[in-house]
Amino acid sequence: MKTDAVTLDETDLGLVHALQIDGRAPFRLIGEALGVSENTAARRYRRLRSAGILRVVGGLNGSRLGYHAWTVRLRCTPDAATAIAGALAARTDTSYVHLLSGGTEISCSVQTPTADESEALLLHKLPRTGRITGVSAHLLLDSHALPNSWAGPARLGPEQAALLTPPPVDRAGDAGAVRISLEPPDRPLLDLLARDGRASHAELAAATGWSESTVRRRLAVLRGAGVLTFLVDVPPAALGFRTEARLWMSVRPSRLAATAAALAGHPEVSLVAHTTGPTNLLAAVNCRDSPDLARYLTTRVAALDAIRSIETAPVLRTVKRAGTLLPFGRSPR
Repeated sequence: MKTDAVTLDETDLGLVHALQIDGRAPFRLIGEALGVSENTAARRYRRLRSAGILRVVGGLNGSRLGYHAWTVRLRCTPDAATAIAGALAARTDTSYVHLLSGGTEISCSVQTPTADESEALLLHKLPRTGRITGVSAHLLLDSHALPNSWAGPARLGPEQAALLTPPPVDRAGDAGAVRISLEPPDRPLLDLLARDGRASHAELAAATGWSESTVRRRLAVLRGAGVLTFLVDVPPAALGFRTEARLWMSVRPSRLAATAAALAGHPEVSLVAHTTGPTNLLAAVNCRDSPDLARYLTTRVAALDAIRSIETAPVLRTVKRAGTLLPFGRSPR
């Protein structure tokens, strides 16, 4: 369904923000935060989910498991771009796949558990065709902003947000500490959450063969360790941001952290990450329209004088978002 087929009112927008704060928050709390009934909150969610506008997705934070995160850029002939993007989107290890730059470039995000799998992906498993004219892979070294903290959906005030804010992630899983590991029984749990992040404890118990109390405990452990995160899958266009772009920047190393932090504070930005490669900083930006993107680049980004060079690639179509393969008939955003 096209994003302009459903209009989001203030209650809908508040619902999006509430789910961004906690994708599994009870509708009772969401209704309290929004000033509506529990039934109204649940009904609005079901309406938007049925329309293909809004979903909650459970995903793995690979950095907490020692995974390698990559952004891969492929340049190809225009006639091959859609097929190659579709092949990448069909892979289980990709989470975001975009067509960029007039349909001659593809960008995708990948997580691999081991260095061997990274090598296999980059050297052997990418689509092999003469229509790919160039490939570059950038290892993501650190992030300053991620889609689940993007300020674009923000509608609720501090007191409303406080009603929904889950317990903080245990930072003991950071570098230098023992990381939590996944067990085979976690797979059906994670598979179902990847399809529906708001699946009930009863549904999760049926999928895993565990009791509901075991499901609750395992969810708490995985969330508390920062391994399991819940993302709001919503097209930026549905929130009024109809122009998306990826920025690849070369930044003076001594100012890299400060520049990344400054970009992360911009409400237009949903991703900022340090990368390897000829550029060292990646950002995803969401603007109201093309003139708004031009203003953003020539004012706020231009004011960051440590940026030596910048390459801007508009997003023409999103093929996969938050791990979800999108039908080509849907709106490009």
